[in-house]
Amino acid sequence: MSVAIDISDLSAPDFSALVAHASQAAARLKDCDAALQSPLPAHLAESQFARHGRAWAATYVATLAQLADYCADMYAQNRLTALEYHLVHITFGEYLNQLAGGLPMSQGEIVRPADMGLSEPLPGFDSADIIYFRTHGNTTERRALAADLLTQHSTPEADAGLDETHMMIRDQFRRFAEDKVIPHAHGWHLTDTLIPLELIGEMAELGVFGLTIPEAYGGLGMGKQAMCVVSEELSRGYIGVGSLGTRTDIAAELIMQNGTEAQKQKYLPGIADGSILPTAVFTEPNTGSDLASLATRATATDDGYCVFGAKTWITHAARADLMTLLVRTEPDIKGHAGLSMFLAEKPRGTQEDDFPVDGLQGGEINVLGYRGMKEYDLGFDDFHVDAAALLGGRPGAGFKQLMQTFESARIQTAARAVGVAQSALDLAFAYAQDRQQFGKPIYNFERISGKIVMMAAEILAARQLTYFAARRKEMDERCDLEAGMAKLLAARVAWAAADNGLQIHGGNGFALEYPISRVLCDARILNIFEGAAEIQADIIARRLVPTK
Repeated sequence: MSVAIDISDLSAPDFSALVAHASQAAARLKDCDAALQSPLPAHLAESQFARHGRAWAATYVATLAQLADYCADMYAQNRLTALEYHLVHITFGEYLNQLAGGLPMSQGEIVRPADMGLSEPLPGFDSADIIYFRTHGNTTERRALAADLLTQHSTPEADAGLDETHMMIRDQFRRFAEDKVIPHAHGWHLTDTLIPLELIGEMAELGVFGLTIPEAYGGLGMGKQAMCVVSEELSRGYIGVGSLGTRTDIAAELIMQNGTEAQKQKYLPGIADGSILPTAVFTEPNTGSDLASLATRATATDDGYCVFGAKTWITHAARADLMTLLVRTEPDIKGHAGLSMFLAEKPRGTQEDDFPVDGLQGGEINVLGYRGMKEYDLGFDDFHVDAAALLGGRPGAGFKQLMQTFESARIQTAARAVGVAQSALDLAFAYAQDRQQFGKPIYNFERISGKIVMMAAEILAARQLTYFAARRKEMDERCDLEAGMAKLLAARVAWAAADNGLQIHGGNGFALEYPISRVLCDARILNIFEGAAEIQADIIARRLVPTK
């Protein structure tokens, strides 16, 4: 296929050419992808920086491949408009140039091809399509055109490419968030109060907690992409609300995949209708990502187990009715093999007593953001758990059972991150058009509108990668790699969007009264929980990069 690498009129886009360019560029990136999966040179074999750099680079390659597929699908449906045209160009241009010259793993860590043991230019980067995007993708002129196009939309976002069913779901939950969440979210944050139970009840009536639970157990039986859409829209309103379903999803996955039939019958209907609020109780004070070192133990008794130990960063713990509790039941077995998972019931906390049960105490952890559910330290001292609470009746299987939930949890976290990023963009876009300086809206200044355009472009990219991971999960295909990549990218996109959103607000953004200050605090946690960015990159690298 011949490729022209000159555009004479950006304002009259050739959509078919974009599809061809994107598809050919993605095809050429396969050479780069192969290089990223080649063994590391001997002098870099032990380099965490090199391995994590390759994980980030592979995430970029996967993202651009999904954008290419998105273009083809949108073009086939006659839905590819000038806005998507320019945002795809911008993302391709920016990410390809970062791959070639320096990719930010974090604010102060730039990884370059030589750091990853790769030659320059990268394989495939001599192709006309990649040269075209690097030269004509993220340009001043294109950003200006995209900025103008964004003002013609009711919300600053591109078509997500959803089908009719998922668009209906999105619209329903967007209305819910606009009516019931956004007007109150900043107040909940500032007063550090729990999300009202009345709202949780309304969410339950809408099916939020039973979204992916089979109909046979009282759920809606929908797929992971629906979960993404709902999580995104609720998190766009407030991350606390969007995250209420995370613990539900983890508990439901654990029970659906590993529970006995009696456990499924007992718990899934209540989780689905919101009458049972679960919480995940895994992390310990000295063992964040190192679950093999968990020390909290459960000792067998005549009628069950007694739990002793400490847990931390337990979200929504006081209100929870059910704890998915990971503890060590085999003290003589080191590592993962000695861990078991329990479905431990507890009474819901009251205003007078957060933990009204013998053997369990808790203290609140004060946090910057991600409020509305509250975080707790928990102490177990002879806390009783029934024998029937052992998940699946299988001692020593807890770690393997938990691992099965990681894909869904990370996909949902990526969706929450996209929602938070879109919230930051919404706030920045509205403020930039309203705020007048030097006789005109600050949106008219290139450095302001350029930031907003880049937000929109990266959100589109992160959204497509997240949806791709969700679709693979729906098809029961292994997707730990794709889920990890989606979480890794979307979390960084959310933080960048929130940081830029606050910058656009200027001094006002630093004032607590402006919601962007909350969104910045909320966005920061996304690079930490459900696998910190460094852990996530390490997991991706282990799948991709042979060390010998």
